[in-house]
Amino acid sequence: MGPGVLAAVLCAAFLHAAWNAAVKSEPDKLLASMAVSSGAAVLGLAAVLLLPAPDRASWPFIAASTLIHIAYYLLLARSYGQADISLAYPLMRGCAPVLVALASAFVEPLHPAQMLAVVLVGAGAVATCLGARLSRRAVVPALLTAVVIAAYTLVDGLGVRRSGAPAAYTAWLFLCCGIAVPLACRRRLGGRLPAFLKTKPQLALLGGAATGGSYAIVLWAMTLAPVAVVAALRETSIVFAVAIAAWVLRERVGRARVVGALLITFGAAALRLA
Repeated sequence: MGPGVLAAVLCAAFLHAAWNAAVKSEPDKLLASMAVSSGAAVLGLAAVLLLPAPDRASWPFIAASTLIHIAYYLLLARSYGQADISLAYPLMRGCAPVLVALASAFVEPLHPAQMLAVVLVGAGAVATCLGARLSRRAVVPALLTAVVIAAYTLVDGLGVRRSGAPAAYTAWLFLCCGIAVPLACRRRLGGRLPAFLKTKPQLALLGGAATGGSYAIVLWAMTLAPVAVVAALRETSIVFAVAIAAWVLRERVGRARVVGALLITFGAAALRLA
């Protein structure tokens, strides 16, 4: 991996952690997450006008992933409403690859390196939860979010292979999510989203650009470097999230949470490389 690709993937990891921190910093997490989804939809619309449509075989997967993303945004908002990002983000992003690996184990058993990676993530999750007063309301939503992330990862992994056009598949997914998610949450939003977008357009535009740009960078990097290496390096977003939590959001990030985040990062990276 060249230095330019390395820097780009690290930038992608930071962008992902940054938009999650932006959602966490808002009083209404659901409105904030809907704003980010709407901003990504605008970028998706611009892209679909320029790109050829993905193959018809991938459309059922786009539809399924869109439905899963409704649950994702709801759980994401709930997770950040109940727990610090320095706790929720490592659990969400670190446990999801483990769940994908365990699901894949039904087809192909895990080999020793993968088992070690799973143990590292498990140890990190336990360490992250130590030294703080935690409740089921704080941990369970984050773990449920990890399940949803694993679900859409598997669906999109199958769908993008059938699309014949990964960039177009991603653009259509962002567009569909940006339309379907606010519609599905309209009762909870109570018509407040348009006013929120008017008062904080920067969250929608920058947040949408961050989530879209992060994914686009990773896809681009995977064309120039080994997929496993890029995916592993992408897990540094956990470290960025904990750093942002401590230095920007002023969360109390103790030694146990830092050690836990590092263990989860190493375990997730090892799982990608295994």
